[in-house]
Amino acid sequence: MEWLTSPFEVGFVARALWGGLLVSAICGLAGTWVVLRGMAFMSDAMSHGMLPGVAVAALLGGNLLLGAALSALAMAFGITALSRSKRLSQDTGIGLLFVGMLAAGVIIVSRSQSFAVDLTGFLFGDVLSVQHADLVVLGCALAAAVLIAAACHRSFVALAFDRRKAATLGLRPGLAQGLMVGLLTLAIAASFHVVGTLLVFGLLIAPPAAMALWADRIPVIMAGAALLGGAATAGGLLASWHLGTAAGATIAALAVASFFASALAALVRDRLPLRPTVEPKGP
Repeated sequence: MEWLTSPFEVGFVARALWGGLLVSAICGLAGTWVVLRGMAFMSDAMSHGMLPGVAVAALLGGNLLLGAALSALAMAFGITALSRSKRLSQDTGIGLLFVGMLAAGVIIVSRSQSFAVDLTGFLFGDVLSVQHADLVVLGCALAAAVLIAAACHRSFVALAFDRRKAATLGLRPGLAQGLMVGLLTLAIAASFHVVGTLLVFGLLIAPPAAMALWADRIPVIMAGAALLGGAATAGGLLASWHLGTAAGATIAALAVASFFASALAALVRDRLPLRPTVEPKGP
């Protein structure tokens, strides 16, 4: 069993594992609402729409996390503003901002001397370079995500299933929507500089979607998504160590593979005939 444990005895791999576990927990909390609300396209746009803020922060020598958060918030406000138009669907607004922000980010990054390296790091991250300071940031982000998810759970549930009923109950669906987007922004901004936008998006969507096929209760979906994401992280790091593949991409691939495995198993489950009930015999 040495091949199973020896990689995690190395310091940078152990830190990568802890970083991936924290990201999985954060994404499990936020990603569950993304799946239930059908916000996958929006979350993808926000994760890639952070590039202008990150690029400006990098060129000015500023804080990348702050730049990412401001850029993601700008995306969220822009999507909200465009979605109020009666002539444009929300998907149209998201698509326009997605392409515009991504193009602006690439233009800004192209002004630097390390264009290819910077853009690759933005997309795929470098999970093997996680430092103790990154773990502290992720730990704080997880604590904040737990507080938001717990405090707003009732409002989020009402918003996810019936917006009009949420308004009738006085749960302020507009505020709940803003806090949900804030939770999503927190998950993306806190995690991207460690694991890249593709891995964040993979852990944000795939594990909750896989669990949603098997669980009806939202807390169960969140917990299961965190466990699946953690398993994908550990398995991806292990495979990367022994096969020499890119760690971040391997983790993302395993996370997506877990969804397809879950979907296949659910399909088999749904096609199996129900076990007939045995009628009790009379005396």
